[in-house]
Amino acid sequence: MINAALIGLGRWGQNLVRSVQGASERIRFVRGVVRHPEAVRDFAHRHGLDLSSSIEGALADPRVQAVALATPHTLHVEQVVAAARAGKAVFCEKPLALTRADAERAITACREAGVVLATGQDKRHWASMRELARVVAGGKLGEILHVEGNFSNETSTQFPVAWRESAAESPGAGMTATGIHVVDAFVHLVGPVRRVQAQLIERKPHPAPLDSVSVLLEFANGVSGVLATIRTTPLFSRVHVFGTAGSAEAVGEKELVLRMAGGEPERRAFEPVNALRLELEAFADAIEGRAPYPVTTAQMIQAVAAMEAINQSMESGAAVSIQN
Repeated sequence: MINAALIGLGRWGQNLVRSVQGASERIRFVRGVVRHPEAVRDFAHRHGLDLSSSIEGALADPRVQAVALATPHTLHVEQVVAAARAGKAVFCEKPLALTRADAERAITACREAGVVLATGQDKRHWASMRELARVVAGGKLGEILHVEGNFSNETSTQFPVAWRESAAESPGAGMTATGIHVVDAFVHLVGPVRRVQAQLIERKPHPAPLDSVSVLLEFANGVSGVLATIRTTPLFSRVHVFGTAGSAEAVGEKELVLRMAGGEPERRAFEPVNALRLELEAFADAIEGRAPYPVTTAQMIQAVAAMEAINQSMESGAAVSIQN
């Protein structure tokens, strides 16, 4: 059992705690760090968390083997570096960083300290996405030609948080909240991105954004792609991979549609899973050497580099190339 500290006990941090506390035999949270402990005192008591307002206490706690970060994006890298220097494994919510240079700095700190670094890409653990990855890796679709993805929701209006609406903390409209999930899926399924051309259409300014992001992508292996994310619409997720022999489309977390040449569409349904618990247990497995964490450090860098380029393209209106 891995004992961990959770840094940041807002809505998402509490979701992480609920996903494993009393339910997992692999990892549990023993400490929580939050700026205003009194605001979450009841929650901490229910889940057996010692509270503090400083990360230093958690890093000095000999019980704590790992930390999970559910903090504002601009704090991630310095907190990852501090945890690594304290000898603690780190689980960092997406995005790991806002620039490739910072992602590389975080990864280097963990590598030099000999600790595991994991990123929170829970959608990889959806049953539909696992099946999509299996189908693509197995070669059933033939040569991969094109990918399409859309991850959109209305979380920004349902659960408004000031820092998440800040352009400094969350550049690129919906990219850091939802679009990054599609980027991670693309990197996982196809490989690194070589070139992007993005547009941002805004209809209403903060704090109630009505905007959409659309991106054309070219991958290093010649595959093309299209990404979309909208910040104010009911939850929708779709990742579709097209090949010479067929296509496979993961719709939400429980369905995959397989369309093979000459055949009728085949719909595969799956039971829902606790994706947050699965990613945290994968983190625990990596700490104990049972299995590598499923998101490699190379993929972490590739995803952040692609997101950074997309944000730059939105700002400039020009295509942006990525050095891999």
